[in-house]
Amino acid sequence: MSTSSPLPEVAVLTTSYGDLVISFWSDVAPKTVENFKKLARDGFYDGTAFHRIIKDFMIQGGCPNTKAGETGQPGTGSPGYKIKAEFNAKSHVRGVISMARSSHPDSAGSQFFICHGDAKFLDRQYTAFGQLIEGDDVLERIANVPTKSGGGGEKSTPIDRIELVSVKIMVKG
Repeated sequence: MSTSSPLPEVAVLTTSYGDLVISFWSDVAPKTVENFKKLARDGFYDGTAFHRIIKDFMIQGGCPNTKAGETGQPGTGSPGYKIKAEFNAKSHVRGVISMARSSHPDSAGSQFFICHGDAKFLDRQYTAFGQLIEGDDVLERIANVPTKSGGGGEKSTPIDRIELVSVKIMVKG
């Protein structure tokens, strides 16, 4: 009988700007990590887009309303359920991936953001669940895409579509 833990997994986010590789923090956000992996394995994220960019803060994706042909407002979509927050001591610094949510702490579903700059003011208020381990140059390119107002006054809608072609869960090699 083996008592070794399973091999560590990473997420490879293939975007129209290159690949981002994320390692997971299952020790502090196990349910969030499992939710992200499940959605990735189900192909939920494939064909979505990064719909919100604030340079020196974060890039946000994971909304099903950003898929081609969808009519819902980008940034408002979900997988049809919410997950309980797993606030933890991990700090929101460049490269950290965290769950996006509404004002209610337990309102995250599928949307996530990757910090482009330090956002420690989000610590213990959003569920940080992993860290970018490859593709910092891709994060930089995406964060520098020019933006326009999306109608809500915030100038964070990218002028070009930044597609999240696929998210694959792989054993860390």
